[in-house]
Amino acid sequence: MNSILKWDGHTHTAFCPHGTSAELGLYLDRAVQLGFTRYTVSEHSPLPKHWMKNEQLQRELAMEASELPAYFDYVKNYKNRYEGVLEIWTGMEIDYLPGKPQYSLELAEQCHHEVEDWVVSLHFLPGKDGMRCIDYTPQDFEEGLIAYYGSMEKVVDEYYNELEQGVALAAKLPGSRRLGHVNLIEKFHKALPPIDPDQIRKRLDGLLPKLAEAGVGIDVNTAGLRVPTCGQPYVPGWFIGRCLEMGIPLVFGSDAHRPEHVGEGWNYYEESIASFRSARP
Repeated sequence: MNSILKWDGHTHTAFCPHGTSAELGLYLDRAVQLGFTRYTVSEHSPLPKHWMKNEQLQRELAMEASELPAYFDYVKNYKNRYEGVLEIWTGMEIDYLPGKPQYSLELAEQCHHEVEDWVVSLHFLPGKDGMRCIDYTPQDFEEGLIAYYGSMEKVVDEYYNELEQGVALAAKLPGSRRLGHVNLIEKFHKALPPIDPDQIRKRLDGLLPKLAEAGVGIDVNTAGLRVPTCGQPYVPGWFIGRCLEMGIPLVFGSDAHRPEHVGEGWNYYEESIASFRSARP
């Protein structure tokens, strides 16, 4: 059986306003301790000015554009310090912004000499009073999105409609690129009206050929396991199997926002791949 590259491909730093002030070295030491050999630092990309009506919340979501040079220098410093110990990739979690994809493309063009690895994520949907953050709080989701669209089913469909556009955006980025936490829409599923699993399966099935054609991979994001209102990974096991069948690249992502998160959920990723391989003739 082929070994699995032990790579945590979705992690954050002190540049994330909703993370911690912990030094990157603490994250990296944890990765080395757990036996990881590759590690992507993928901080949230800056957002357009006045992207959300709630500007205080917007300031809590991502670094400012003026911080980008310091971020790249910060990661570069640790790349040099850990050379020969841990392969560190400079990455970015860049948003697909509904109605404003050009902003992200222009940002990527500015940063492409620095960024080796892209995670393209969807965190926002149009809603009541403008853009709403889908993973902020259950109450905000209900008031800003369900009330706006009229049902959970319609919110879920809008989410996947925009996520499909995110694949098209990712296809235009240079180097390594993948779609972040494809089922982030389920973050609050235990606290909100139920989501039809058949709807999720249908939309994920529809995503597969688009990913394969675009050469875009999947962030097997396990952060949902540590969210009380979720309790499950953001990528289901059956979807991992279909990606493997279709040659769609997979990279584990802890989505660490503090050092102790690094590597959390790796067993799920490893066991899902092993289960797929053992079922093959």
